[in-house]
Amino acid sequence: MAANRRRRPRRTTAIAAPALLAALALTGCDTVDTALDCVRTADSIADGVTDLQQAVQNAANDPTQADQALNSIEKNLRSIGDKTDNADVDKAVADLDKAVARVRTALKNGDHTPDLTPVTDAAGELTKVCTP
Repeated sequence: MAANRRRRPRRTTAIAAPALLAALALTGCDTVDTALDCVRTADSIADGVTDLQQAVQNAANDPTQADQALNSIEKNLRSIGDKTDNADVDKAVADLDKAVARVRTALKNGDHTPDLTPVTDAAGELTKVCTP
């Protein structure tokens, strides 16, 4: 007979989800949205840094790849800078922007193997400060 018993559906999830959404609405979705935007953009920047590393390795074949990767990183940096008022994020964005500018200058000056360590370090710091 126990096998024939019908299980009652759990309503915990149905009740908890609206409660969570209401709590987020009351505590400030703008803060949550900003943090999520920061994380997503930092992730895009990390992808851009990977693209930059590959582009620098292949600079002899296509020197425009590095420029495109740098442009992508700078675009994403502007996106984060426009959406945040967090001092730590602002500093990380500024540091990464300076590192990208140094790589761009090195490439323009004929350095086919610029040091990308400051870019990767700054991107890592940005990811760290963007993580909620």
